[in-house]
Amino acid sequence: MFTGIISDIGELTARKGGTFTIRCTYDPAGIDLGASIACNGCCLTVTSLMERGDNKPGCLFTVDVSNESLGLTSLGGWQPGEAINLERALKAGDELGGHIVSGHVDGTATLTGIRADGVSRRFTFTVPESLAKFIAPKGSVALNGTSLTVNEVEAASFGINLIPHTLTATNWGAKKPGDLVNLEIDLFARYMARMMEFK
Repeated sequence: MFTGIISDIGELTARKGGTFTIRCTYDPAGIDLGASIACNGCCLTVTSLMERGDNKPGCLFTVDVSNESLGLTSLGGWQPGEAINLERALKAGDELGGHIVSGHVDGTATLTGIRADGVSRRFTFTVPESLAKFIAPKGSVALNGTSLTVNEVEAASFGINLIPHTLTATNWGAKKPGDLVNLEIDLFARYMARMMEFK
């Protein structure tokens, strides 16, 4: 499980088939093989660890991405140089600063607009109709692994607000209209909708 609070911005350095190599600043001594790391919101398993190779703190790690994940998420379009929001798995006793995030991406949202709003920026997205029903004003969503609050909803579109800290501590500052981002709907919304099917 994760909280949607990004702790590092990694970089994709190589991909070969479904194997991706990511550079990060995490201490390799604190990462076990088989550990889970959310990469732009996708829970992926560390399969190997290596030195960064640039004399900077951190490491390289590899993950294997299934065909299902490549087709359902934005990962299929990743190329070397891609900036990736990273989050280590939640440990018992850690602060829950965002919301409960599983790392199981439901699909992608399309970034349709960005506009300034004081020191912040307002981002607008569209989603498939099958996912739109789970998104509500003032509810939570995870976009590229970031825990965010929904500001407004209109049909299959919704908006969020990003403060300056989030824009610099994640890969959001480089996003532009037309980009696909990974969307995980709120866990409680998913189960509530499922329960309503049986009423």
